[in-house]
Amino acid sequence: MTYEQAPVSDSPFRPEPGDRDLAPQFVLPLVVRIERAEPPARTDALEAAARAVLVILGDERSSGDGEWARAMRDWQDARIRKVVRRARGAEWRRAEALPGITVTTGSAEVRVFPPVPLDGWPKDLARLQVSGTDLDDPEPPAAPDLAAPVLWMNPDLGMSAGKAMAQAGHGAQLAWWELTEPQRAAWRAAGYPLAVREADPARWDGLTASGLPVVRDAGFTEIAPGSCTVVADHPALR
Repeated sequence: MTYEQAPVSDSPFRPEPGDRDLAPQFVLPLVVRIERAEPPARTDALEAAARAVLVILGDERSSGDGEWARAMRDWQDARIRKVVRRARGAEWRRAEALPGITVTTGSAEVRVFPPVPLDGWPKDLARLQVSGTDLDDPEPPAAPDLAAPVLWMNPDLGMSAGKAMAQAGHGAQLAWWELTEPQRAAWRAAGYPLAVREADPARWDGLTASGLPVVRDAGFTEIAPGSCTVVADHPALR
């Protein structure tokens, strides 16, 4: 199954197929903590972003009559936009004071917030910068455990860390949508283990043709529209 950043022609919350561009557009804000003296490792940041998306999807406040449920439904009924911004020091403390969830993975802290309208960001998030999220790994990440979910990144795109974090979040969400409720519950109970790795170029074509969920970017920033960015390789979907 192949998806775009607006990943499917209809939504899990839309009873009939429809054009997601006609629905009101929302965005899921993600803020990564980048202190000057101790920036996080790139892979840690990508994995934290992917887990943050899963954590808010699986949070009780995001379903039923929960306080975030309406915003989550409206967001998923349109394009599944995600925007990553950076914060440090007092900026980070102000972001932490807003309703949301902070996820820590290795050296990275990422806070995810309930979706907001494209032009309706809270002031303390709107003032944060999108640029400046270039991060590096101090050493190559270890080979992933293939018994756990792996989000394989396209090796040819050269995305910034912020862009790649958003794409990893898309991949995690597509895997979540494909799972049954018992499979989601098991992933949640395990703490959403996953790895994010760049695919070997020789393996990438096979991954995109494997039938696993594939993210195709809408082309708003950095890369061409329709570019395949992530393959979500969850063991339950193989």
